[in-house]
Amino acid sequence: MTAPLKIAFIGAGSIGFTRGLLRDLMGVPEFHRIDIAFMDIAQANLDMSVKLCQRDLDHNRIPIRIQPTTNRREALHGAKYVFCTVRHGGLEAFQSDIDIPLRYGVDQCVGDTLCAGGLMYAQRGVHFMLDLCKDIREVADPGALLLNYANPMAMMTWAANEFGGVNCVGLCHGVQGGHRQIAMALGLEQKEVDIICAGINHQTWYLSVKHRGEDLTGKILEAFEKHPELSKTEKVRIDMMRRFGFYSTESNGHLSEYLPWYRKRPDEIARWIDLGSWINGETGGYLRVCTEGRHWFETEFPQWMAEPPKDFGAQHRGHEHGSYIIEALETGRVYRGHFNRVNRGAISNLPDDAVVEVPGYVDRNGISIPLVGELPLGAAAVCNASISVQRMGVRAAVRADDLLLRQAMMMDPLVGAVCNPPEIWQMVDELLVAQEAWLPQYGKAVQAAKARLARGLTVPVREGYAGAARLKTKTVEEMRVNRDAANKQAGESDKAQERPPAAKV
Repeated sequence: MTAPLKIAFIGAGSIGFTRGLLRDLMGVPEFHRIDIAFMDIAQANLDMSVKLCQRDLDHNRIPIRIQPTTNRREALHGAKYVFCTVRHGGLEAFQSDIDIPLRYGVDQCVGDTLCAGGLMYAQRGVHFMLDLCKDIREVADPGALLLNYANPMAMMTWAANEFGGVNCVGLCHGVQGGHRQIAMALGLEQKEVDIICAGINHQTWYLSVKHRGEDLTGKILEAFEKHPELSKTEKVRIDMMRRFGFYSTESNGHLSEYLPWYRKRPDEIARWIDLGSWINGETGGYLRVCTEGRHWFETEFPQWMAEPPKDFGAQHRGHEHGSYIIEALETGRVYRGHFNRVNRGAISNLPDDAVVEVPGYVDRNGISIPLVGELPLGAAAVCNASISVQRMGVRAAVRADDLLLRQAMMMDPLVGAVCNPPEIWQMVDELLVAQEAWLPQYGKAVQAAKARLARGLTVPVREGYAGAARLKTKTVEEMRVNRDAANKQAGESDKAQERPPAAKV
């Protein structure tokens, strides 16, 4: 008798995201009798996630019993598909990713993909990823596919494929979000607008935008400049489109911290951002909403359990690629999307070893990536600058090479624009010491950094500097003023699809 298909969720305590992925999977009738394992190191979050998701399954009369565990190998045993949604180091490490670079003038909105925060996140995450891949190789199904949602997307996916020995596809919803915006700017239905995107994660370019066969790519800039809302929220993306010719996938706040031009002078940052939503450029915005969301969920979980369960069905599926990829591989139904894969010539003027975000097709034969060809030279140059930093960041994490980490920081576009070499050296010392608990591979480097810092700071820092556009983290009581907004934020704090009333610093 053939064992049922098994899917493992690693980091299932990411409650809103896990619940959404499960809903998407259950929109496929063939998956109503699969095995599902939820794993998280945080027992409390795991328990809450299981209670909510099992209630949803029971409500929809789906005979699946979630298998919860804090043991990763147990969850992975026999799994054919593995979702990774882990934030290694949690909010405590994330806090230092944002606050320590601020002492040196590096003002990040998100800090989870590139820049100082993204590079440190990679040092923690790649170490975790290699351990996860070892477990997958040893106890999962021999043909297991790792579907990685964890950031920094490109570096984590790069590490899994090159150093982890596991077939890994990186998945992100940035392309879908920009697609929706482009349709909005043009006054069209998203389903009527066909796109081709290529680049690297969070720096993917809409190379072709068509409506019923008509090429509208050259009309996008004017449409965004005239749009009453997008012209305010997407100032960096619009400026990049003016100067490089193509719209970029990632949010205004994300994009602003990957480049050397928009966040290097504190008195100019306000010109390029908007505080109607954190994702448009707020200093430490993602850290704020994640912190608020965690506190809200911990306090309001009984209220969530009192609300009606989620309905499942094809009409309730979201836009995340994961469930559609598994459906295509298992049933043969063809799915088209944009995926993060090792380049191998798909984009001819980006390095073959880089992880690129490109169009792809999925069916029973696997994930097929067509040849895109060359990116426009300007777009390729922007991507190549980031790829160099990513390659150094991955190898630094794999080798525990703090010199290479410091060099990656120097080559990072925003860090290099803001800091001089002595500042970068001292900043990395502070980051290594603050994150010692999640960087066991850096033991010697951490001890050396501690010794240097014990002798006193040799470079002055901005003590107490909060950044150019930082908002106060709300208390649970303050969030209760708008309970619906708080629930939405706690469930999907990384989407920011709706713009709340404008805020002030």
